[in-house]
Amino acid sequence: MSKRKIGMRQIREILRMQDCGCSNRAIARSVKVNKTTVKKCLDRALGMGLNWPLPKEMSDAVLEELLYPQAQSVQTQIKQKGMDYEYIHKELKRKKVTLALLWEEYRAENPHGYGYSRFCEKYQIWAKEQKVWMPQIHKAGEQAYIDYAGMTMPITDRGTGEIHAAQIFVAVLGASTYVFVEATMSQQLPDWIMSHCRAFQYFGGVTEVVIPDNLRSGVNKAHRYEPEENPTYQEMIMHYGAVVMPARVRRPKDKSLAEQAVQQVEHQILAPLRNHRFFSVAELNRAIQPLLEKMNKKPFQKISGSRLSYFEELDKPMLKPLPDVLYKYAEWENVIANGGYLVFLDDHEYSVPHRLARKKMRIRFTKTTVEIFYQNKRIASHKRSYVKKGKTILPEHMPKAHREMAAWTPDKIMEAAKKVGTKTQMLAGKIMGKSKYAYKGTRACLGVIRLEKHYNAERLEAACSRAIEIGACSCKSVESILKNNLDQKKLATVTQSNITKQHHENVRGSEYFA
Repeated sequence: MSKRKIGMRQIREILRMQDCGCSNRAIARSVKVNKTTVKKCLDRALGMGLNWPLPKEMSDAVLEELLYPQAQSVQTQIKQKGMDYEYIHKELKRKKVTLALLWEEYRAENPHGYGYSRFCEKYQIWAKEQKVWMPQIHKAGEQAYIDYAGMTMPITDRGTGEIHAAQIFVAVLGASTYVFVEATMSQQLPDWIMSHCRAFQYFGGVTEVVIPDNLRSGVNKAHRYEPEENPTYQEMIMHYGAVVMPARVRRPKDKSLAEQAVQQVEHQILAPLRNHRFFSVAELNRAIQPLLEKMNKKPFQKISGSRLSYFEELDKPMLKPLPDVLYKYAEWENVIANGGYLVFLDDHEYSVPHRLARKKMRIRFTKTTVEIFYQNKRIASHKRSYVKKGKTILPEHMPKAHREMAAWTPDKIMEAAKKVGTKTQMLAGKIMGKSKYAYKGTRACLGVIRLEKHYNAERLEAACSRAIEIGACSCKSVESILKNNLDQKKLATVTQSNITKQHHENVRGSEYFA
């Protein structure tokens, strides 16, 4: 079967130059084909009785049909068994499917079909006309794009009438453009994270990659190639077994699918609700739900199917399964332990092992727990406390000396003082009573009790009795009395002057020195 290897303009030029008396070699050199091709063309024209000039009404199609009827029949066959662009576009979304593979399958069914280059070219031309589909080829189950709509929805407070702008979270799957939408009170980290979790639940699985905008809640530091994700966001993504790849700054094409989905959400969901009045986010989300289902079921304009049908056919089978355990929201902070081996969180202090005092570490906290990590290893765990200016200290975090001191509670102090004697117990009660901080009072009482080691219980009891009588209720006073053997002397009855009538531990009176 003969094939046409030259263009119609070249054929006309061959016939014209032959009529001018030019040789086949000269014609071949002029039209840039070999002389054999020229000879075959002239033989075909002679066989069909064609001479120059050709009739003016003879079109290229008619001339081609006369000279190359077999080639024309092949072209007709190609047109009848042409490329199925929608099928090619849909198949490209499947993993490992390439244009080369689809071309091989095409040529198997159409032996006289397009060559590979022409096949790719014609598909690209068709793809450019499909505005929604042009930017990228999205593989099934591979990517989910995340963004917030620019349009917000007003929420009215029933009590005050104050209006709050609810934010609209949008997640869209790459291959099917299947969309999830929900309203939240803010774009802050807790709402941002939990919206992701609810999106995964709505899809019934997880994509390999999540592509958010460079929102501050999700990305701490934007970078062209290695953006720094928020640690809470990174932890959530790892829990679901995905990878986060934030869109580059000022590169709208990186997230064009999300931006297009946002526009359609605004047109098809938010705009129809513009005249409704909502009093809670939950009420707004209930109104969004039926419109979202309608949007996902709406047929595409230029290709057959809908977001829902594409989702069930492409994305859904390829999504990774949801984890067995639901993600529990937690936040992270960088902290430095102080010299007292304590770290601060919301005006409350939590202990870490004393050897890590003044070290940099990270703290992970939920509503109920506080975990502290040093060099990626958990070194402390506490139940979260909301007591302002309070302290949560574990005994095992203390040095031995501090642990022994902490073991002396006020009740234990009073019990130990009672064993020495009633006067010692009475003095301990007075010291504890006047101490502004229990720790200081406990420490002072412990100092008094430990004097029994250097002096006997009888002398300590006498010293405490003397300290109480002269109003010098402190550890230093008792120690001074014992050192000066004043516990063994009787108090002299002295009438206090008007100047010293008020009792104070620093105003002892002459009887102290009797």
